[in-house]
Amino acid sequence: MSVDADLFETMRLELRRGSLVLAVLACLRTERYGYTLRQALAADGLEMEESTLYPLLRRLESQGLLNSEWREEEKRKKRFYVLSPMGVSMLAALTDEWRGINASLDKIL
Repeated sequence: MSVDADLFETMRLELRRGSLVLAVLACLRTERYGYTLRQALAADGLEMEESTLYPLLRRLESQGLLNSEWREEEKRKKRFYVLSPMGVSMLAALTDEWRGINASLDKIL
């Protein structure tokens, strides 16, 4: 029996959503602007559309997990993001949670 393509896509996106938050937080241990963040994620196999990334960055910043600042680089203004102290703590907590879930899924699967 084949998998319904629409249902699979819906479930795949649901599965990715939480993973992307963790990946973005982990990548922002080092300061980056949006484009270099997208490149870093893509290099590790997690491609993300701008229409997903920038709202996520704004939400994480509004939640106090990121700090950002506008700077001029290469004659263009760019917004640089990095984890806030609260973001560092949240990343550690979410990483522990992820590892626990992953270990359980490895046993189940």
